[in-house]
Amino acid sequence: MTQTSGSTHGAEFGGLVAAVTGGASGIGLATALELAARGAEVCVLDVNAEAAPAELHAFTCDVTDRASVNAAFAAVDARFGRLDVLVNNAGIGAQGTVEDNDDAEWAHVLDVNVTGMARVAAAALPLLRKGVAARTGTQPPTAAIVNTCSIAATAGLPQRALYSASKGAVLGLTRAMAADHIREGVRVNCVNPGTVDTPWVGRLLDAAPDPAAERAALNARQPTGRLVSADEVAAAICYLAGPHAGATTGTDLAVDGGMQGLRLRPAATGDGTR
Repeated sequence: MTQTSGSTHGAEFGGLVAAVTGGASGIGLATALELAARGAEVCVLDVNAEAAPAELHAFTCDVTDRASVNAAFAAVDARFGRLDVLVNNAGIGAQGTVEDNDDAEWAHVLDVNVTGMARVAAAALPLLRKGVAARTGTQPPTAAIVNTCSIAATAGLPQRALYSASKGAVLGLTRAMAADHIREGVRVNCVNPGTVDTPWVGRLLDAAPDPAAERAALNARQPTGRLVSADEVAAAICYLAGPHAGATTGTDLAVDGGMQGLRLRPAATGDGTR
């Protein structure tokens, strides 16, 4: 993946340290590269840390293992002594209705997508507070956590019961964390992507009986008529994490091609209206 247009933003994150969980692929990688292009020192925390580009600082981190999470942030502390931005992005998908996943799968997905996010935030908060204490360029100085949520938290999607439950929990967790930590200078927001053109979605499409038809259906359910790009989500995350969002906390930002808020009429024939 190449760096995105973030390089035009100069040193928006200059002098700041960011950590991105699940940063070796997909949305996480796009975000890590965008933050780096905007001047941040970026730490990729991932179970496959070796896949991260060489220009990023990679640390192995399994969000389901508290010892692994703590060790990763200890390594960040040893390297930089602070943290200014946490992108809580690591997560997994799940398909099916409530009948289709057993207790073990429910426990696993919730452990990664919800409890894992809480583990990471708990380990990062002491470093984020150190980052706030070290900041002098904003009034008042703030650190930022951005959680990767989903359109599945706010819209009922078919065959996504478990995944939707996990992301609904992330939305509630985001607002609770925002209330808990704003007075110590830590803003917490989340981004709600629609269907994003990532390797995970690619694997789902490859497994479908008719991949082309499935891709067309996914494109059609977003009013823009296409999948969201990982770079578009990364740009939204950088906004929420950055200095221009200093008054924004407890917010969910949809990057979903209009899927949540728009209700288009079926395309008409003849006059070209919708």
